[in-house]
Amino acid sequence: LYGVDVSPDLISAVTDAVLDEITAWQSRPLEPVYPLVFFDALRVKIRDEGTVRNKAVHVALGVRGDGTKEILGLWIETNEGAKFWLRVMNELKNRGVEDILIAVADGLKGFPDAINAVFPQTTVQTCIVHLLRNSLDFTSWKDRKDLAHAMKLIYSAVDDTAAEAALTAFEASFWGQKFPA
Repeated sequence: LYGVDVSPDLISAVTDAVLDEITAWQSRPLEPVYPLVFFDALRVKIRDEGTVRNKAVHVALGVRGDGTKEILGLWIETNEGAKFWLRVMNELKNRGVEDILIAVADGLKGFPDAINAVFPQTTVQTCIVHLLRNSLDFTSWKDRKDLAHAMKLIYSAVDDTAAEAALTAFEASFWGQKFPA
């Protein structure tokens, strides 16, 4: 890529050299409690058996009690699904996680059930970005930017009272009338 010629043998040697460290990182013990954990998947192109395929890299990002962030794990799968996330929850539990106070996830059907099956006291919250995307699904492409700007006061409110006031104002506005859903 950057004027460096690297042979497949060198890549294999480097990969083999760090494989033990990767395995140790993937199975390391975790904190017993995480106040906040974000769960999501990123779609990336990965070369697999000589062809490039779209796969999902599933990410669990935990926030510790002192505010530091830690990647709890990365998992590569072809698709994102609730059954896969249930396996991830069980793995986290087996690695020492006893409780997650708030889990932030996308709107994937069955995802909250997968989280609560392993961590029954966890509050599951839909990610604000996904809430906005879902709201914008009711609009045309040309209106999305203006509508997102109009809804920003709702999603950036400091508390539930301010959010409710912003929602009421939005519902009475031009955009709220045009897109009541």
